[in-house]
Amino acid sequence: MAEQALRSASGSSAEDLFIELFSETFGAEKAGYLYTQYHFYDIYQNDRFADFYIENGSQKIAVEIDDEASHNPKLVSQNKFCDDLLKQNSMIHLGWDVYRWAVRQMQIQPDTVKDELRVFLGNTPMFREVSDYLPSQKGKAIDGSSLELKEHQKQALEALRKMRENHETIALLYHATGTGKTVSAVSDAISVGKRTLFIAHTHELVEQAYETFRRLWKGVSVGKYVDTVKQSNTFVVCGSVQSVALNLEHFKENDFGYIIIDEAHHASADTYQKVLAYFKPEFTLGLTATPERSDDKNILDIFKNTAHKLDIQTAVEIGELVPVRCIRIHTNIDLTKVRFNSVQYNIRDLESKIFVPERNQLIVDTFMEYVSTKRTVVFCASVKHAEQIAGMIRERGVNAAAVSGSMKSSERKEFLAKFQKGDIKALCACDLLNEGWDCPETEVLFMARPTMSKVLYTQQLGRGMRLAEGKESLLVFDFVDNASQYNMPYSMHRLFKLCEYKPGKLVLGTKLQKAADDELYAKGEKPDAIIDFPVSATDYEAVDVFNWQEEAEGMISQMEFIRRVDASSETVEKYIREGEIIPDLIVPISEHRTFKYFTEETLEKTAEKFGWQLINDENRKEIFMEMIRQMDMSYSYKPVLIKAILANADAKGRIKLDDIVSYFRNYYEDRRNSGLVVEKANSIFTKGGYTDKDAQRNILSNPFKRFEDMQMLRHTKTLGIIEVEPTVWKNLSDGDKEEILNICEEKLESYYRRFDQKR
Repeated sequence: MAEQALRSASGSSAEDLFIELFSETFGAEKAGYLYTQYHFYDIYQNDRFADFYIENGSQKIAVEIDDEASHNPKLVSQNKFCDDLLKQNSMIHLGWDVYRWAVRQMQIQPDTVKDELRVFLGNTPMFREVSDYLPSQKGKAIDGSSLELKEHQKQALEALRKMRENHETIALLYHATGTGKTVSAVSDAISVGKRTLFIAHTHELVEQAYETFRRLWKGVSVGKYVDTVKQSNTFVVCGSVQSVALNLEHFKENDFGYIIIDEAHHASADTYQKVLAYFKPEFTLGLTATPERSDDKNILDIFKNTAHKLDIQTAVEIGELVPVRCIRIHTNIDLTKVRFNSVQYNIRDLESKIFVPERNQLIVDTFMEYVSTKRTVVFCASVKHAEQIAGMIRERGVNAAAVSGSMKSSERKEFLAKFQKGDIKALCACDLLNEGWDCPETEVLFMARPTMSKVLYTQQLGRGMRLAEGKESLLVFDFVDNASQYNMPYSMHRLFKLCEYKPGKLVLGTKLQKAADDELYAKGEKPDAIIDFPVSATDYEAVDVFNWQEEAEGMISQMEFIRRVDASSETVEKYIREGEIIPDLIVPISEHRTFKYFTEETLEKTAEKFGWQLINDENRKEIFMEMIRQMDMSYSYKPVLIKAILANADAKGRIKLDDIVSYFRNYYEDRRNSGLVVEKANSIFTKGGYTDKDAQRNILSNPFKRFEDMQMLRHTKTLGIIEVEPTVWKNLSDGDKEEILNICEEKLESYYRRFDQKR
């Protein structure tokens, strides 16, 4: 997208503006899951970049920010318009959901964009870190049919135990039908001793597993998660894949340490893929009955490629990725005053600070002094920055090239091939190498682009961590600029929470490697890998690894705080302003803007102090039902509102406000036409002559307000929609709805009886 198109009237980029709106919608800490300029290939295998990419549970989402001049077919060439359609269609082909907003819409209708984000992504989404730069889990298939029948279960259990010793985390167990594969699986789960989820595709298999767990695993609770039975808090959960896949938001991704997938040959189905992609167990076991041998690898690959990836530290510790050493290079650049949103610096402020000759000279001098003979990727802040650094390195007599997504594909491929062969020593990039490219022979990374995005930093790191022959370790140079506690860029030490720094020491490695490294540094000696580098093994630096995003991740945002108590947002905000409620973490985003976070303990103490009831996803429906049962009525409006909602709600509990107004009109006009009391004399429905706007104001101020304060109903103002809280709507059975309607009728009958008694 052209730079001009990305600039808003205020001078900030459209990218910044979208992140700001996203943060205001879901919380600043959630913006860390957004990946900008995410690389993918279209169906013709051409390089493409999504403006934003994010994973929400098992949902993969691309966000495109458009400006009319670039996308209106009347204003652009037919070829450009068709190319944009191809890009979008390719995203959909990859299984992504694609959402698009216009730059101008974000500028003049920010509330509409925020409301639409809530509708498309959900009020309480489950964002996940993008981890496609990591290796798949290690695993293997065990053919139980080839084992001695009397001993096959013992041998299977021993094989699984050895796999775990070898850090393998996913397995496929073949046993012929009737040879007790469920018993084998349950026995292995018992030996691991972690909370367990058993998934099957039929009720019969779920029931059989439930009984087997109860019989064999004494002393733990066993529950079922199928149809209307939702026992999600037991130690062992036996569920149907359909029920679990449809209710993933009721589980945390790390709820289970062990997952069993029965009839694993079904694992390619979307429902299984959703479950496998969502949870992060320590071990996953697939069960199947002697499949065709030609399918063996396919089933295992489905498991390994769909289930969660290894984290970087584990992958290094088990030898799947190369160890990493780090050298910190301090600059005299001050980022303290650089404006930022939750994860991204203001690009103009940043450019004015880091595009200075002194910083560029430091980068080039460091390269020449330390690693001019090694294949090095320099991550830069922009295309211009990359070109400047590459030019300065060439002036010093070393072959270097700047690469970017805007280059011709043939030229870019030529540079990459030369780098892989070693003809080019320094590859300077800002966007291309974050994803979609891999060169295992890369020996050095220069982190010369300050970033507050954990996703971006780890993606860049992943580009150099592949194993290659003769590659003892990857060397990372962190260029450390001065910053405040809240706009500190990522570095190796902040990423892995390492408070102590010694130049060149292993940051990641196996336990044996790190122990050997520690011993050398304790003696004041350097390891062979950096013996020629001009650093002292006795140098030491304490590193401030405070990270507000990670601090906030385990806390409750102000938005969530309001959602968790039966008090209005106005009341909570007032008490915060007056100091009656004190946040545990305040993050200053700008001079006039802060984000506030609270611990669970603060929430509980506050609720106790003010006599508020705590609300969570488990009790929200029951609280709603109790509100209906205890409905107080100074007017007849509340039961009429609830009846209007049940009569007009779509499958997700959303209702047009216009439809509710029509329901109110019809209800009270039917009473009038039948000669019945309409309402109290001061009601607009009694007086008549009101407009739809009058009716809307009446509905939103009287019956709706109490449900809104209790976080049970929500008005999406810009969309003209009333929404039932999703965790309430999803859990309302047909029986619940029938009970609600009966209560509403009884309440109305009782209410109007008062008028009869006064006559």
